Amino acid sequence: MQDKENSSGLSVVVYCASSAHIQDVYIDAARKLGKVLAENNITCITGAGKQGLMGVLNDSVLENNGKVKGIIPQFMIDSGWCHPQLTELVITESMHERKFLMAKQSDAAIALPGGFGTLEELAEILTWKQLGLYKNPIIILNVNGYYDLLLAMFDKMIGEKFLHHNYRKMWQVVDSPDEVIDCLQNFEAWEPSFTKYDKKEL
Repeated sequence: MQDKENSSGLSVVVYCASSAHIQDVYIDAARKLGKVLAENNITCITGAGKQGLMGVLNDSVLENNGKVKGIIPQFMIDSGWCHPQLTELVITESMHERKFLMAKQSDAAIALPGGFGTLEELAEILTWKQLGLYKNPIIILNVNGYYDLLLAMFDKMIGEKFLHHNYRKMWQVVDSPDEVIDCLQNFEAWEPSFTKYDKKEL
């Protein structure tokens, strides 16, 4: 993985919930992930929210002297959703631009538990990796077995031939934030053999 704008280390985008009405086990995981990223000099890229797991994650990175780059559309700022103390804030015109920049500026993607938005972001980055547009690690943080049913659905897609079995190599699954660093340091390079045309990476 090559360094992006942060010359001192990697940048990782984290997809996660903005809901504040969730169990402590998920909050604890977000807090721990923030600490792990900060301690390993990894810039955390998020959607810049101040609530839910995103807010906890942002707070944890900053409290541990780490860096957070928030990327958020203007309408969310107007709605009062933006975290007030991020290291860097990037304002976009649309959700599409937001997601594109989050992926483009990252050396890896991590999915904490979340709702529709997190699921959509995870599905999109997996699709981009399937097409060879994103070749960096994608880590699913399966806290408390949250993603068990989704992972079973992935297996069903493969079993029913909607996905090639080699696509299992596109993602890594861990149960705790402590395992994330090992995944970042040890991952299998993704070179989809089915790709017939050269594509520009993000």
